[in-house]
Amino acid sequence: METKILGTDKESIELAGRILAQGGLVAFPTETVYGLGGSAFNPESVRNIYEAKGRPSDNPLIVHIAALDTLPELAEDISDKAKALIHAFMPGPFTIILKKSGLIPDEVTAGMDTVAIRFPVNETAQKLIKAAGVPIAAPSANLSGKPSPTRAKHVIDDMTGRIPAIIDGGGCAVGVESTIVDASEEIPVLLRPGGITYEMIADVVPDAVIDPHILQSLTDGEKPPCPGMKYKHYSPDAEVTVIEGSMKAVKEEIDKKLKENADKICGVLTMSDNAYDSAVILHGGMTNKEYAKNLFDCLRKFDELGVEIVYAEFENRDGYGLAIKNRLYKSAAHRVIYV
Repeated sequence: METKILGTDKESIELAGRILAQGGLVAFPTETVYGLGGSAFNPESVRNIYEAKGRPSDNPLIVHIAALDTLPELAEDISDKAKALIHAFMPGPFTIILKKSGLIPDEVTAGMDTVAIRFPVNETAQKLIKAAGVPIAAPSANLSGKPSPTRAKHVIDDMTGRIPAIIDGGGCAVGVESTIVDASEEIPVLLRPGGITYEMIADVVPDAVIDPHILQSLTDGEKPPCPGMKYKHYSPDAEVTVIEGSMKAVKEEIDKKLKENADKICGVLTMSDNAYDSAVILHGGMTNKEYAKNLFDCLRKFDELGVEIVYAEFENRDGYGLAIKNRLYKSAAHRVIYV
């Protein structure tokens, strides 16, 4: 399949919209990561998303909209708490889970009676949804299990020959996937942390709780209520280990690990000014917010540089800490050393 690389001009957006309306797939930028979109009303398009990614079909997708007045068509029984969250965080890097309407095919929700809905703030994403004339079902636009794409190059590397078109909209501002809150029941539950932190959510709905699976994986018998909870995620080819604690102790531990693996090509993902000998060093940022924005890009760069083992520094510094830990732990298959 030939894959067209499109810009963000009016003509390109209209072409991409036609592809979606006709049942094809388009990768597009959002403020969080790039999405791989198909018509949320077309079961065949949705099945093709799973096939293009190599994604398990029991992993539900997020439906993207470009206007809040679309919500009543897609969801039912929207509570006052859900409405408060929608008012506070949409449009933005936020996804809400609600009881689904009959318009949503089971393929989108993996057979569940709820649907995840997101209203991206990214202008290109909004224009594309409007051009398509339908809500867009979209996971991240990467091969399943790989680090999520935050640049068009990442999508081109993974999806060329698999989908009809990719829109190059530059880098993503947030860099980790949207926050997901399940508001389908009485008490809202944070299922995936992101650019909207738990503290921000609790300011709006004080009784909101955090799902314990955020920092652990589901078992084989459990069905994921939102994307990314069950399967291996965000993983480069290199073996990742998270070293967590004070930066002084983290440096000492990584220095030790580098000596133990002197025969390997090792890399260090830093969030400090620590210096390391005999390692490929990539700097994620001095704050968790910067680290979040650069995380997936750095993990992909380690693979490009042939790194075999990555040691990732981590120290909890701000409200983005939970989002970083969620992604880092999964990228490391929960190989975490606390120091």
